[in-house]
This record gives sequence, C-alpha cells and structure tokens, in this order.
Amino acid sequence: MDFQHPKQKNMGMPARHISSQSFDEILSDLGDDPAIPDPHGIRKPPPQQGTPPRAANQGRSNPFTDPLSPIRIQNSLQGVALPIVLIGILLAAAIAFFAAYTSLNDQSQNALEASQQQISELKKEMLLMRDQVNQDQDDLYLAIDKIEVSIHLLKERKPETRSLNRPQAPTHESELRRWRYLGTSQMGNTQQAYFHTGKSHLAFEKGAQVLGEWRLSSIEKGLVTLTHPQGKSLVLKASKSE
Repeated sequence: MDFQHPKQKNMGMPARHISSQSFDEILSDLGDDPAIPDPHGIRKPPPQQGTPPRAANQGRSNPFTDPLSPIRIQNSLQGVALPIVLIGILLAAAIAFFAAYTSLNDQSQNALEASQQQISELKKEMLLMRDQVNQDQDDLYLAIDKIEVSIHLLKERKPETRSLNRPQAPTHESELRRWRYLGTSQMGNTQQAYFHTGKSHLAFEKGAQVLGEWRLSSIEKGLVTLTHPQGKSLVLKASKSE
C-alpha cells in the first residue's frame, strides 16, 4: 500500500511504501482516531470510561502529598503512641528507682550514723567501766594490804593481849587457899567462923575483913565463902578434925 501525506505531495517529498499489514498494526496502536479512516475495523476498541488508564506515575502514590484518611491517622498515632508510652514507663520507673535509691541511701546513712554514735557511746561506757574496775581493783588491793598488815600485827600482839587479858590473882588468894576451915559457932546474933592458918587459930564474924581486902561473906556449917572487891570469890570447906 502506498501512503503519502498531503504535505508530502505539496512539498514534493518522496512517497513511503508501507505494507497493508504494517498499516493495520499502526492503526491498532493509534486507536480510535476519527481523522484516519478504518474501513476494515482493525482498530482496537476504546477502553471503558469507568476505569480510566492510570499513568505510570500515578501508580506510585506519594505519601507526603496524598491526603491521610482517619484510619491511617489513627494507625499512625497508635504507632507513635506505643513508643511514647514505653518511654514514659521507663522514665517513671527510672524516677521511682532513683527516688527509692535515694531514700534507701538516706536511710542507710542515718542508720550508719546512728550505729556510729551508739558505738561511740559504748566505747565511752567501756572506758568508764574499765576505769571503775581499775579503781575498785586498786581499792581491793589496798584493803587486802591493810588486812594483811592487821593480821601480821594481830599475830605479833596476840601473846601480849593474852598476858594483858589474863586476870591477875588478888593479893593473899594463894595464902587463903592454904587455910583450913574448922567450923562455926553461934552466940546470940553473932556467928563466927574458925580457921587455922597453919601457924595460929583465928575467928572471924560474918562480914569481917579476913586478910587484905578479903571479907567473910558467908558462913555455913560445911563451908565458908570469902569475897574480894574485884569480884573474885573463894570457898573453903570444913576439914575433918583429927
């Protein structure tokens, strides 16, 4: 098929020889063009208007230029809210941990200071107790020394004490013990006792002074009692006559 454009006829351009098959393919690609006749019905039917063809660029939507739907906005907010909530929880946990650590540290510091104060007071009390024990020990040693000295002095003075405490025999006691009581006689209200001194015979009334400070305090048939002002008494029993 020889196809020549009208402009080519006027300009004297050479004609192009296109086969009928090639011409049909060109018509099919060009679509429904009213300027080009299609007596054989080779053109492709026009696409439906309900689904207009999309350009290559339109298939790729731009997320920054397309309007966001409420669902996409909600999804986006949910996607952002979850990290924010997690960050808030972590911050709250960190603040709570810091507060608990600070409180525990303060309590530990207060407890440590209280313990140190108690230890200091205990040390002071122990020092006072040690000083008191040392003082008591010194007092005890001093008392022991005094007791030892007293015992030593007592041992040294014991014989002297015995000699001092030994009652001395009244004067003429040994002599009166050698007397013999011979008997008694009653003459009215007067009662006499008779003695033999080893040298001579003597008679004394009751209450009379016999020898020295000795007095005849009691006269009985079988015995007489002689007393001394120091509290000493001497009993002489009657001797049998030969």
